[in-house]
Amino acid sequence: MSKHNPAHDYLKYWKVVRYFVKAKYKINTADLDMLLFLYSERYFSKSQFKEFNELLSWDINRFSRLLRDGWISVFRKRQGNKKTLYELSYKGKRMISSIYSKLNGEEIPMDRSNNPMYAKNVSYSDKVYKNFITDMNKYIKEQRQHHSQK
Repeated sequence: MSKHNPAHDYLKYWKVVRYFVKAKYKINTADLDMLLFLYSERYFSKSQFKEFNELLSWDINRFSRLLRDGWISVFRKRQGNKKTLYELSYKGKRMISSIYSKLNGEEIPMDRSNNPMYAKNVSYSDKVYKNFITDMNKYIKEQRQHHSQK
């Protein structure tokens, strides 16, 4: 099979990055999808949240859980006829920003303190992903060296 260099290859390691993020931040796929959607929304109301939530697996507690766990925060409390507005919290923005950094070629950490897959007694899936992260980071380093030699 011949390899070619497509102009955009951001999602090559999406599955690995997503698995890492879910393990590190203890978040499920649907909640992550919601936070990815909200990342570019400056402020949103609960009804706007519910609109996008219809696309995700049904979870009546998603909004309250994301608020309680600090992924979203209140931007403006209800004032008269102005409804409460929410925003992605600093914690949420940092996590999503980290995802984009990884998709743009930042290595995934390979130490216990920053990556739960490197702890002792992890699942078989964690071990498989851990091996893939090692290969992925090696590929990223090689690409970086190749580009710096040009």
